[in-house]
This record gives sequence, C-alpha cells and structure tokens, in this order.
Amino acid sequence: MLKYKLLIIFANIRNSNLIKNSFWGIAANLLQNIFYSVFFIVIARKYSTEEFSSYILANSIYAFIVAFSSMGLGQWFIRELIVTNKKNELIAQFFKIQFITGVLFYCINIVLIFTIYDTVLVRNLSMFIGINIIFDNIIYVITFNNIAQQEQKKNFIVLTIEALLKFLSACLLYFIDLPIVYLSIVLIAIRLTTLSIFIRMGVSYISGLVSIISVKLNWATFFNILKENWAFIVIGSSSVIYWRIGILLVSKNLPITDVAIYEISYKFFAIAQVLPFIVSTSIFPKFIKTLQAGLYDIKVLYKKAFIGYTIYGLFVYSFVFTFSDALIPYLFGIKYFTTPLYCKEMFLTILIFPTVLLQANLLVAMKLEKIDMKLNLVSLIIHLFISSIGLFYYKSLSVINYSIFISFIAFHFLQDVILYRLKIVSFLHIFLFYLFAILFILFYLFTTQLFNKQLVFILFWFSLFIISLYLKFIKISYKKKSTTIYDLLFQNTLV
Repeated sequence: MLKYKLLIIFANIRNSNLIKNSFWGIAANLLQNIFYSVFFIVIARKYSTEEFSSYILANSIYAFIVAFSSMGLGQWFIRELIVTNKKNELIAQFFKIQFITGVLFYCINIVLIFTIYDTVLVRNLSMFIGINIIFDNIIYVITFNNIAQQEQKKNFIVLTIEALLKFLSACLLYFIDLPIVYLSIVLIAIRLTTLSIFIRMGVSYISGLVSIISVKLNWATFFNILKENWAFIVIGSSSVIYWRIGILLVSKNLPITDVAIYEISYKFFAIAQVLPFIVSTSIFPKFIKTLQAGLYDIKVLYKKAFIGYTIYGLFVYSFVFTFSDALIPYLFGIKYFTTPLYCKEMFLTILIFPTVLLQANLLVAMKLEKIDMKLNLVSLIIHLFISSIGLFYYKSLSVINYSIFISFIAFHFLQDVILYRLKIVSFLHIFLFYLFAILFILFYLFTTQLFNKQLVFILFWFSLFIISLYLKFIKISYKKKSTTIYDLLFQNTLV
C-alpha cells in the first residue's frame, strides 16, 4: 500500500504541467549558477579586494542599465505572443526594438560611469563590460520567445555553454596572471559566441545579426508599443534597481571593501532567486490561461503555488542562517570572515520575496501591470528613503539590508490589499501568512540558541517532509473509488 501511494505521488509530480514546463529552466539555471559561482569565487580570490570591488562596480552599473534597456517588455511579449496570429511579425518587431534600445543604453552606460566614478579602472572595465547590454537585449528576445513557446531546452543548452566558457576563463587565472581588464575582454568574446549560437538555435528564421538590423520597424508602432506598455519598464527594472542601488549607496558611503562584502551576499541571494524566478516564467502563462476559466480556478492555482513559494522561502532562509558562517569564509577566504553576518541580514528578504514575485505575476496576468508598477515604485521609494536616512546616521551595510527587507514587507502587504479587494485572498490567508513567518523565525532562532544549528536544520525539515508525505497519503486515501490506477498515474494535476 505504501509503495502504491508513493508511486502515485511521484506520478502526479511527473505529470504536473508546471514542473514539465519549468524543468529545463530550473536545470539550466542550477547548472549555470554552479559555473558562475565558481567563476565569481575564483576572481574574488585571485584579484585584490580593490580590483574585485572595481569589477563589481562596473558590473553593477551595467546591470542597472540593462534592466532599463530591455524595457521590461518580456512579460508583455509572452502575453501578446500567446494570443496573436502574427507571431513572426511580433518577434521581428521585438528584435528590432531590443537592438535599438541596446545601443542607446550602452551610450547611457558610458555617460553614467564617467559621471559617477573617477577611478580609471572602473571606467575601463565599464567600457568593455557595458557592450554586453547590446548582446543581452538580443538574447532577451530569444529567451522569452523560447519560454512562450515552451522550448526552455534551447535556453538550457546555449546558456550552459556560456557558463561553461566563463568557468574555463576563470580556470586560466590559475595558470597565467591576466589583468582584470583583459579578463573582461575575454568575457565579451564569450558573450559574442553565445549570441551567435543563440540566434542560430533560438529563432530558426533569423540567420544572423545583419538580418535583425535589416528588419523593418514602423517608428509609430515602436513608440506606440512603448507608450502602451511603459509600466513594464518600471516593473522589469525594479528588481535590479533594488540591489544595484544598494551597491551604489555602499560605494559612496562605505569603505570599498564593503562593496565586495555586499556583492558576495547578493550572489548567494541571486542563486536563491533562481527557482522562484524560473517557476514563475512557467506559472505566468498558466495564470493567463486559468483566468479564462473563472475566479475559482485562479484562486486554487494561486493558493497551491503560494504554499510552495512560502515553504521555499523558509527553507532557504534557515539554510543560510545555519551554514553561512562556515560556507562563506571557506569559499571566499578568511578576508571575508565578516560577510556571513550581513548575508543573514540580506536573506531575511527571501522569506517574502518568492510570494511577492508570485503575486506580481498574478497581477500582471490580470492586466493590472500599472498597479504592480505603482507598488514597485512605492517600495523602491521606501527603500531609498530608509537607506539614505539610515546611512546618514549609521554607516553600516546593515542599513541597506534592513531597508530592503522593510520595503519588501511593504510591497507584499500592498499586494495583499489589492488581491483581497479582488477577492483572490481572504483576510485569514493574509493574517496566517505573516503570523506563520514570524513564528517560524522566532522558533528557529530560539532552538538554534539551545541546540546545534545543523542538527536543528536537519530535524526540522526532515520532520516537515514526513508530515507532508503523511498529509499527501490522507488526500490520496479519500479519492473517489471510481478513480482508476490509470487515471491516478497519467492524469495531469492542476498545476
């Protein structure tokens, strides 16, 4: 009987459309992050803190600009591609838009870096690293086209090749002394290779960069698209702005070594974001389709996803709190021995980040992107206000970390209010989420003070896993007797 029920559970997981559509994206990002993390660790160890921090600042400006250069139109593109009959025309227009904005924002990148920083190394690195803005914009189109067409496997192959090449470039540092500026040039060559492969594999009817440039675009259509979807620019860039603004504030108010400490903490946070982001790319189209079925179906889908996102946030926070003290100095060296403290502070945000992302996707799927945009702006303003005032009185990375956390709480609460008014969630749902999160933190912190942290982590999550299996068994036991073994093993679940 136990074997039968376990077979059913794993069959339902296997047949889940959400898991099927997300698999390649999750697999790609996990493998890529392994390679990227090794690359990041190697350059942190091989270069001085000043060189490493300069590289981070140049990358931060590039990431800040590239968040705007894509115009945040990825979700708009998916939404339109699903319903339009002129798919090739839409893809061609999107390519042209992204190429034009890529060139424009590369120029903005250069102006910005020369305005903010007078350090020669930061400027030189930014000149080279910023070229990736153009490449990223083109890859952005292909990536979202593959997501919309449920062909994430192509993204997996190409981006993994790029990650592997970056990893190999880092390995070169163990054999030759390569100045960090030259390393940035090597990375550009790798990105250009990735772009070439992506164009040939990602979109079959586009043969190369020349064909992208030659696509005709009606300028009236171009500006009309931007006018109608300008809210996506704010939404698409807000996530990056949160973290890149932090780097800029640190670089201007704190020692240069704090830039490296902040970035190391954020790299761990970025890895933690992978799973909710990739699952969201698959659940977003599902939200759109489920909305057509009615309010009840969207509520069921939302609540199932919400539970999974919440558990993920709790798991990641407890993992970082438990293991970061040993893991970070081991990976990056003893010179970053203070980093775990700030990493734990930053990871308070992961408790609510996954569900913030889920609720944002739901609002956009309901064509309420302007509301989501306003919530992003309010949250960003709160973050900037707290950070600016806090750093004026207290010069510490903790100010930035707690500012992000508080602004995300405000973001989540405002989303809850909107969804409550839309009758998607109840007051009880909102209350229990915050209560459970607070009780979890207090319980975990209290028990780790009394017992070994690693033991508490293992026992807690193993117990939760056993309880989840037991509840799943109960659910299966109450299924109607008319349901056959064939139905249980091969039917698609709701998600």
